[in-house]
Amino acid sequence: MFETLSARMEGAFRRLRGKGRLSAAEVDRVLADIRTALLEADVEVGVTETILERIRTRAVGAEVMRSLTPGLQVVKLVNEALLAVLGEAAEPLAFAERGLTVILVAGLQGSGKTTSAAKLAHYARNGGRRPLLVAADRRRPAAAEQLRRLGEGMGVPV
Repeated sequence: MFETLSARMEGAFRRLRGKGRLSAAEVDRVLADIRTALLEADVEVGVTETILERIRTRAVGAEVMRSLTPGLQVVKLVNEALLAVLGEAAEPLAFAERGLTVILVAGLQGSGKTTSAAKLAHYARNGGRRPLLVAADRRRPAAAEQLRRLGEGMGVPV
């Protein structure tokens, strides 16, 4: 998923090579590509629009910094917009003080849920917790097998 998002973003930024100033039309073309990339990466429509508006207001007519090309300038603006929406500081994972903490991992097929679940279990185990992985996708037995192998490799029961 991230590879596809990165590739689409890079394609959008390539359009800006050799430009000295960002026109509204050029920014709109790039923002359309970024919008498509974010939506294909399953970013919520409202969040996508917020990110794009932040970029648009700062990019249109912006003089390119002497050290940055227009493409890099837009990359910088995209990075700043994503940080503003997602937050600049990492928040620790909140565990229940008593009893079980249940974390449901849901997403599109092929988006990395199984690997992410294993990484979460590894993180919890390193934090002194006793995680248990549950393979609940009955339609994809290979995902359950993958989770079993990952858990086995980390010493986490599945």
